[in-house]
Amino acid sequence: MRLVPDDDHVSSNPERVGVMTWLSENVWVAWIALAIVLAAIEALTVDFVFLMFAGGALGGALTAALDLPFLAQCVVAAIIAVLLLVVVRPIIKRHFTDGETDHGIGVAGLVGREAVVLDTVTPHVGGRVRLGGEVWSAVLAEGSPVCEAGSEVQVKSISGATAIVAALPGADHRAL
Repeated sequence: MRLVPDDDHVSSNPERVGVMTWLSENVWVAWIALAIVLAAIEALTVDFVFLMFAGGALGGALTAALDLPFLAQCVVAAIIAVLLLVVVRPIIKRHFTDGETDHGIGVAGLVGREAVVLDTVTPHVGGRVRLGGEVWSAVLAEGSPVCEAGSEVQVKSISGATAIVAALPGADHRAL
């Protein structure tokens, strides 16, 4: 497919005509360049939308390499991009994000998470819990029942190196 005028309509700049002729014969390179640009934008946004568009651009590049018309290249690129957005993106988003809560970072990210009691936690004597793969000192939040070893609790707050926990609503507070 030719995107530039024939030789009898030559531009006044022969160098430009040579580049345009090469590009018109290698449209797949433009599609690859577009895919790279879209992937770079994705690196900035990290929302998996531009990555799906880049996949569509790669489909356009494949169609161009097969020497199909430009309209077919655009249609294939659009169909692949839409399929990736509808089918693949939700799976990727689910895999890379925690849909339950936004835990934040650092100690604030531990508030609201569940922990397992290692040593019984009573209102008067603190115990220990496993939280985020680490062992923490724990005390009960005001009004929470005693939590036996093996039961699950929820972190209400963090005070220094101590987790303030409460029994999970509806959970058995005795050992599991």
